[in-house]
This record gives sequence, structure tokens and C-alpha cells, in this order.
Amino acid sequence: MKYMVTYDLMESMRLTNQWLGATAQAFGAHPAVAMAPNPMFRMLDAWGQVTERTFSRMVAKPDWNIPSVVGEDGRDHLIEIETVQARAFGDLIRFKVTDRPEKPRKILLVAPMSGHYATLLRSTVASLLPDAEVYITDWHNARDIPVSEGKFDVEDYTLYLADFIKELGPETHVIAVCQPAPLALAATAYLAEVEPKSQPATLTLIGGPIDPDAAATDVTDFGRRVTMGQLEQFALQRVGFKYAGVGRMVYPGLLQLQSFMSMNSETHSKAFFEQILRTAKGEASDHDRHNKFYDEYLAVMDMTAEFYLSTVERVFKKREIARNCFVVDGKKIDVGKITDVAVKTVEGSKDDISAPGQCIAALDMLTGLPEEKKASHLEDGAGHYGIFAGKSWRKNIRPLVLDFIDANSRSAEAPAKPTRATKNVTPIKKASSKKA
Repeated sequence: MKYMVTYDLMESMRLTNQWLGATAQAFGAHPAVAMAPNPMFRMLDAWGQVTERTFSRMVAKPDWNIPSVVGEDGRDHLIEIETVQARAFGDLIRFKVTDRPEKPRKILLVAPMSGHYATLLRSTVASLLPDAEVYITDWHNARDIPVSEGKFDVEDYTLYLADFIKELGPETHVIAVCQPAPLALAATAYLAEVEPKSQPATLTLIGGPIDPDAAATDVTDFGRRVTMGQLEQFALQRVGFKYAGVGRMVYPGLLQLQSFMSMNSETHSKAFFEQILRTAKGEASDHDRHNKFYDEYLAVMDMTAEFYLSTVERVFKKREIARNCFVVDGKKIDVGKITDVAVKTVEGSKDDISAPGQCIAALDMLTGLPEEKKASHLEDGAGHYGIFAGKSWRKNIRPLVLDFIDANSRSAEAPAKPTRATKNVTPIKKASSKKA
């Protein structure tokens, strides 16, 4: 599988399906067939619209599409996206709210690099902007990065995070969502070892696999079942001639998307069938619920082969972070060295990606951190997406996280009185994955 021809073949199949959809749409909507009162042509048009949109979105990076935010003065304030640090494999960007006094909360959102763009956290960013200065890690698509830029694995990822945190300063509040949670914990421990004054004020870990063995999911079962040799042979491909990263070994986003879809194939099939029916009836719209979700879900990016393999091997198989034996840049990382960073874990009771128990395991590892600086929250009835972007995030988790940030802020402007987080979130006396 490690050939450019297989990568280009996969891209050719995508383009063919996109073309078939566009052709069907054009034929089904042609004035010549309008004279025949046959619903088949309307269905053909609807199938073509949904198919063309589906396959075209797979290679398009979504826009952030956050034009403005309402300020305390009741006015709309425009959002400008600024690049704070530009790096080969990912940038640190800021959502600057124009004509608004700077907020005391400074939040760094660490976006997953697991097949989707950072725009997956668009709604999370939008929900935090009214109350904080928001920064995010904007990872690049590996297919667009020339081979001359070198490698990028989990150690490089961790060093990127450490550099971003140092850039923003010790008053930063880090929120890591899903895949980067263990590496954000490692980056904080790395700073505690080499540059303690640069550690963030708080670290919130949302639905991340700190200890994958704490609770089994399809993801962890896959990690145990598949050998590294099988992954190298069947999951990796070289970027084809179409992109700037030609020749770079990657784990293609289209393969990752296939994996995502297969986990809930019946649900996805039903969603697309119903969307075709709605389109045929004239009930669908360009920005309806289906299109809003799948425009983001289908937009996938390639990961460097070394990042994908090192994640599977070191985070899932060998559990180096969970066993506290992770090495970065030749330095052994000791999570117990974190003594002054408040840490909160958030899990969803119905999370089938990082099941309850995997994330809260971080609190047991923080042996040097006082108990009053540890907190956890288990959101009843919430799935993986809901704990950072869905209803559970908006109604319950977001307020708790902001209160936790305020209660542990190093800024002189932070609220002095205890807020809802200090009342509702009890510090963990004996953090254990069994409690989840």
C-alpha cells in the first residue's frame, strides 16, 4: 500500500464519485426531463446533489465562519484571525475580537489531530469568545507539507504544544480535547521539568485517552488487535503528485474517514438516505442540520505516518504516558513534577471513543499536585462530541470549565470569590478510574 499510485487511485475514485453526482444532478434538473411527470428524475437530481456535495467536501478545508461576537455593550464585534506562531506542521492562531477590551481569561484550545481539521471545534471557539481571549492549534494537512520539512511525531507534537504555551505565558488556561489530552499533559510535565515558570495556570482534559486500558472501546480494541507491521503495510500511503507533500508517507484522511463511518455505518446510511428524500421533496437547504454536520465531518486531513504510528504504539499499545515513562527530546517526563497547575478532567458517560475512566486516570498520576487543585466532571448521558461541542458542553460543561479557570487563575483580574465550579465540583481525594 505504500505507493503514490494507491494514493492517487483513492483520489481518482473520490473524483469519479463527485463527477457522477454532478452529472446525475445536471441530468435530473435538465428542462428536457421536466415534461415527464416521473418522480425518478427528481430522485436522480436529489441523489446527485447529495453525492456531489459529499465527495467534494472530503478535500476542502472548512472556513472558521465566525464573523462576529456580541460584546457586553450589546454591539457586534468583528473577529479577526491572527497567526501568533507559524510552524511547518501547525500554527498557533488567535481569534481577536476587535474593538473590545482584552478579557482576563486567556484560553488555548488544543485541537485534535486525528483526521479532522481544527474547525471541528468551531462551536467550542464561538461559545468561549464572549468570555475569553481564545487561541487554538491549527494543524496542517500533511499532504500539503513538503518532504523537506522533515518528520512530525508525538514528541514533535508535544514540543509544539510546549512552545505554544510558552508563547502565551503562565496565565494561559489550556483545554485539550480528545486525542491531544495525553500529549497536553506530557507538554505540561515537560515544562515543569525544563521551564517551570512557563507552565499554564490550568489544564482541562476533555475526553482524552490518558490511560486507554482503563476502559475498553472499539478504538482501544483496534489498538490491541492490529500489529504495527500491519498498520505500516495496509494503512500508510505516499502522497500523490497532486499535492505539495508528494512522496511524504501519510495515514490518509480518506482511510480515517472510512474507519469513522464504519463504526456507525447504519446511522450514517440512514442519515444520507433521509437527506436524499428531503432534497427530492424540496425540504433540504444549503445549511440545514445534515449539511452543517457532514460538511465538517467529511472534511478530513492526512496525518504524517510517524505521528500516526507513534500515537498507536506509544500512547495506546505501550501506554507510555499512562505508565509515566514517556520520553520527549531525550528527557524522561514525570507527570508527578506538576505541582502548581490545576487539572480538571471531563468525561461523558456515553462516550464510545474515550470511555469514562480513561481521562480521569490523569488525576492518579499527578502525585505532586495538591488535592484541592484536582477536579473532575462526568456528564451523564453525553457522548464524545457532546462534551466539547454539543448540548452538554453548552449547558453544563462550559460554565463549569470557566468557573474552574477563574477559581485557579494567576491573573490579578480574576474573580476573587468562589464561583460555581468551586461549589459544584468536589476535589478528588483519591482519583481513580473506577469512580467514573
